[in-house]
Amino acid sequence: MSSGKLMVFNGPGQEMQLQQRELPELVAEEVLIRNLYTTICGSDLHTFCGLRKENTPTILGHEIVGKVVKISESHSGKDYAGNPLKEGDIVTWSIFSADPDSEMSAQGMPQKTAGVFKYGHALVTENDAFHGGLAEYCILKPHTAILKIPDNVSLPVAATLNCAVATVAGALRLAGTVRGKTVLITGSGLLGMVCAAMCKDAGAKKIITADIAATRLQQSLAFGVDETCLLTPTLGGGNESNLSSFYSKIEVVFDMSGSPEAMEEGVAALAVGGVAVWVGAVFRQRKVMVDAEQIIRRLITLKGLHNYNYDDFVYAVEFMRRCAQRFPFEQIVGKEFSLNEAEQAFEYALKNKPLRVGVRIEEP
Repeated sequence: MSSGKLMVFNGPGQEMQLQQRELPELVAEEVLIRNLYTTICGSDLHTFCGLRKENTPTILGHEIVGKVVKISESHSGKDYAGNPLKEGDIVTWSIFSADPDSEMSAQGMPQKTAGVFKYGHALVTENDAFHGGLAEYCILKPHTAILKIPDNVSLPVAATLNCAVATVAGALRLAGTVRGKTVLITGSGLLGMVCAAMCKDAGAKKIITADIAATRLQQSLAFGVDETCLLTPTLGGGNESNLSSFYSKIEVVFDMSGSPEAMEEGVAALAVGGVAVWVGAVFRQRKVMVDAEQIIRRLITLKGLHNYNYDDFVYAVEFMRRCAQRFPFEQIVGKEFSLNEAEQAFEYALKNKPLRVGVRIEEP
C-alpha cells in the first residue's frame, strides 16, 4: 500500500502515461480510498478531445466509487449522513471539497466556493497526485462529503452517483415540484435517462424525451418516459422536429443536451408559468436565442445548474437505494476496461457513444 498506479493525462492528442507513485502520509481529516470503479463522464470526454480546457498533467475521472483504506485520526469517523465510517466501507464522495463556512456554502452553492477543489480536474504535482478516478487510490481532502453505498447498488451504478445522478437531483430541486406535471427532457444521455427516472419517481404526470438519436429515445422508455420526439439536425445547424405539437403544454423542461437549438425549442414549448432548467451546456458554443417578450408575457422562469450541493448528493444516493432495481441502471455501462486500458476506454466512448464506459480498477 506504499505506492499506487495512476493514469496521467497530459493533454489532447498526447498518449496517457501509466505511472507508479508513492502514497503520501495522510494529513488532518483526510481519508485514503482504494478506487474500485470509475465511469467516464461527458466532461471527461470533452477534456480528452480538447473541447474543455484543464490544467495538465491531471488524473481524469470524477465519477468514482471506492473502499475506505485509512482514516486520519482527526477525521470525525462519520460519513456526511452521520453514519459510522470505517475501513472496508464502500463509498462515493462529492466531486468537490469546499469550505463549509464560505459565503457560497451558506447560500446552498458550495460548489461555487472560491478555491473549491474538484476531483478529476486537479493538477498532478510531486506531492499531490492521487485525486482522480483513473488511479488505484484517491486521497479525500477535508470537507469532502462522503456517503456509504447502499448494498443493493452495484459498483458501475454507484460510480455515477456523485456526478450524473446528483446533478439531476439538483435540477429537480431547482424546478420545484414535478408531481402531477408534464415534463420535457431534451437530451437522452445518462443525465436525461436519470432525469426521466427521477421525475417518474417524483410523481410527474407525463414525461417526454427529445433527442437526435432514435436508439437513445427507445432506450429512454424503460426509464419512465411516456412519449418520445425525434429531433432531426438540418443543414443550417438547427433541428426539425414535431416538438411544436407540445407548444404551451409543457410545465417543466430540463435541457441535458447542451444544444442551443434544443434549449430554444424547450422554452418555446413551455406553458404559462413554466420553468426551464438548463444543465447540459458546459462548454462554449453559439448563444441561445430567446424571445424576451414571450418570457415576460408567459411568466417563464429560466434556471441554470452547474454541479450540485450536498443535499442533492444525499438525495441522489437515497433515490438510487429506492430505484436501483426499478429502472435498468445496470445497462448504462456499455463496456468495461481496466486501468491499463484507459486510453482505449476513451476511444471506445467517443466512437460508440454508450451512456457510460466503465473502468474497473482491480485490487492488488
